[in-house]
Amino acid sequence: MKQTELLWDMPITLEILDASVSKKDFDEIFSYFRTIDDTFSSYKKTSEISRINHGDLVRSNWSRDMETIFSLAEKTTKETNGYFSILHNGMYDLSGIVKGWAILQASDMLKKKGLKNFYVDAGGDIQVSGKNSDGKPWRIGIRNPFNRQENVKILSIVDHGVATSGTYIRGQHIYDPFHPKKQITDIVSLTVIGPDVFEADRFATPAFAMGKKGIQFIEKLEGFEGYMIDSGGVATYTSGFQSYVYKDTAIN
Repeated sequence: MKQTELLWDMPITLEILDASVSKKDFDEIFSYFRTIDDTFSSYKKTSEISRINHGDLVRSNWSRDMETIFSLAEKTTKETNGYFSILHNGMYDLSGIVKGWAILQASDMLKKKGLKNFYVDAGGDIQVSGKNSDGKPWRIGIRNPFNRQENVKILSIVDHGVATSGTYIRGQHIYDPFHPKKQITDIVSLTVIGPDVFEADRFATPAFAMGKKGIQFIEKLEGFEGYMIDSGGVATYTSGFQSYVYKDTAIN
């Protein structure tokens, strides 16, 4: 079974291959994603994060999930030497960390139900579990930022997460916290493979903010691989990246 809904201003797709899956399983996951949106969306005036930003909610009344995300954000800021930041123009924006975290929570919910073969894709950030319908590793494409109709690589992934940061879809929405007014133009896409989608996602954005040296940062992270495409269409990847490649297509 496969289902796609438009949430968080992006398509979220869930496919579950286990014979025991039911419509209720899908309903519960998408209901959870709507709760996440109601809590963390800075575009909703009634969300918890909006109430925090406007001074309407003191920290002692924050939800457990909000405390968790702020703690994880602080940890990520330290681990990226300040290149990860949730404070933008005096307001908290948690979009750089909450999406991967929520996808991983949804994946854990499915596993607790005894479901083993599935993938969750939210705007290109993906968590896979088990095998695909052919009984093989899941195939995940890395889009060509200069031609979004084609992939530059097809990855072969089992029980890992993949996250991509870039400016080729949403424009210049990622910034270097040390030079917030300077646009990042030397690279256009950076894909990270991690032990799970939360870990991949929380490092993909700050690595992109580092520009061309971001791929070197990913190289040094144990258990992670990365693939960067610069503004000239040249790809650079980490030393173990090729072990995940199922098929080369365009940019090498």
